[in-house]
Amino acid sequence: MYRSRQFVARFVRDKRGVAAVEFAFIVPLMLVLLFGMIDTSSAVAVDRKVTIAARTISDLVSQATQVKDADLENYFALGAVVMTPYTVTSTTLKQKITAVNIDATQKAKVAWSKVASVTSGVANVADDTDTPTDMVVTSRIPPNLLVANTQLIWSEVTYNFTPITGYVMGTAVIPLSEQTFTRPRQSAKVDYTS
Repeated sequence: MYRSRQFVARFVRDKRGVAAVEFAFIVPLMLVLLFGMIDTSSAVAVDRKVTIAARTISDLVSQATQVKDADLENYFALGAVVMTPYTVTSTTLKQKITAVNIDATQKAKVAWSKVASVTSGVANVADDTDTPTDMVVTSRIPPNLLVANTQLIWSEVTYNFTPITGYVMGTAVIPLSEQTFTRPRQSAKVDYTS
């Protein structure tokens, strides 16, 4: 009996394993905080690049008087370059440019719309089947931009961001998107020629 009491007393006084137990409790929390900070900062950086890509494409198109597929391929390829060093594939990056004509009654209709997918730095331009010519898009444009008898160049960029924790936990993808409106600079309209 005396020996067992002595053993229990010695066990209670022994502090050698306390640090290991505390470490075991704190490490998972610290790892969650670390990867959470990395994912958050990466998401903010990618979101900023999506904004810059949308502005770049819209700005380049608005500087022209007319565009053709070769021009748009270059503009969309530059949009993909803006996303460097993040992975750009046909599933991660979606880019779209639309010219919207606003008539005298402030009704906005699509003049032309193109989409692109970028693979290995090469952009493949196609007609935007979701936004056909003459589609009315007045409700999708901010009211203060609906100026009678003008045109808007509307770019939309979406990037599917997969955080580090998404690779570990499965298919957690965060879609980041941006849209930008600019007015043509060199002429009243930017026409599309095939």
